[in-house]
Amino acid sequence: MHTSKKLTACLIAGLMLLGFTTSASASLFGEDKFQQEVSKEKAAVKLTREVKQGGYDVVTTAELKAMMDAGTDMLIIDTMPYEASYLKNHVPGAKQFLFPIPDMNEWDSKETDGKSKEDYEKLLGPDKDKTIVVYCGFVKCTRSHNGAMWAKKLGYTKVYRYPGGIFAWKGAEYPVESAK
Repeated sequence: MHTSKKLTACLIAGLMLLGFTTSASASLFGEDKFQQEVSKEKAAVKLTREVKQGGYDVVTTAELKAMMDAGTDMLIIDTMPYEASYLKNHVPGAKQFLFPIPDMNEWDSKETDGKSKEDYEKLLGPDKDKTIVVYCGFVKCTRSHNGAMWAKKLGYTKVYRYPGGIFAWKGAEYPVESAK
């Protein structure tokens, strides 16, 4: 019985030490839950300000998948580099058009792989009321902001930014296409 009490005491001490070590490790080697909240807040405010500036709407991974499953007539634009990303995998049916990461308030063909505003408008098509969904890699990536903002500037009315991008799409384990 005495051995059993010692073993129980050792297990409890070990678990307490493990909890302390894990908690200390989180503080020493990464963000604790409070620091994580500051990071989340920063990202949320940045996204909100971009959406407000761009005048477009947002769509979640589940909402985009539901729109696709419902057969919504839409154009999906992948704003990532062709070779590094789009070629490997993209949301099914997406078309590629490169946009830069920094805000692109003025059109700069050097930043869009030599393509002009007219090239982008041609890709978007003549129907200014068609649903357009623009995405990039992940929430912090602003390529999708530039693509959505420019679609709005060109007069398209139903423009959505899909902020989760290909990372969220793959994280939801939805099918991808490749251009290989």
